[in-house]
Amino acid sequence: MNGCPGAAGIKGAPTLKIKTCPECGGEIEIFSVDTQAACPNCGFIAYNDAMSCISWCKYARECVGDVMYERFMGIL
Repeated sequence: MNGCPGAAGIKGAPTLKIKTCPECGGEIEIFSVDTQAACPNCGFIAYNDAMSCISWCKYARECVGDVMYERFMGIL
């Protein structure tokens, strides 16, 4: 599982990505370990694109671990 390109942004030290809110144009800060983040201006919910492989990959739980998998899938 070390070679999975989708897991590179999820595992290890968290990284920060700035997204532009489609509702108000504000900045949304979303960390690589977050599944979603709200716009501080209008409350619009943005989702973490880097984590999308977790929703369909049959090796996701094994790759990212139980806690991250369950957080993303809404189990926790």
